[in-house]
Amino acid sequence: MSTSSSHFTSSGLLAAAVMLPAALFTSMTQAATPAEVLSGYTTQAGVPALSTRGQQFFTATHGKEWSCSTCHGAVPTQTGKHASTGKSIGPMAPAFNAERFTDPAKVEKWFRRNCNDVVGRECSASEKADVLSWLLALKS
Repeated sequence: MSTSSSHFTSSGLLAAAVMLPAALFTSMTQAATPAEVLSGYTTQAGVPALSTRGQQFFTATHGKEWSCSTCHGAVPTQTGKHASTGKSIGPMAPAFNAERFTDPAKVEKWFRRNCNDVVGRECSASEKADVLSWLLALKS
């Protein structure tokens, strides 16, 4: 009986080892609300997000040529335009674009790219939380 029991345990561990990464990947790619994404950044930062800091960060330059508002507009409630490619960019504020900040993997991808262009480094969790807090405050 112990052989059968250990076989079951090994099979169970193997199944768990295969299923755990799949479950983690699925949870990372599932849709979220912008408020949930904000909550994650606020938790990472360990300080409350401030929309006033977010607006300042969004509209200011940070030692590089561009600010966030260069492409997204000073008040990102309308379609923007990429400064070098001319590509149209949908509104950033979730109240004006329901798809914004609903896919955590995409949010991270675009923060990483855009922060590198604007700040020359990855943005901190606090900076992301502040910007997202301000964007969530923009209502139609």
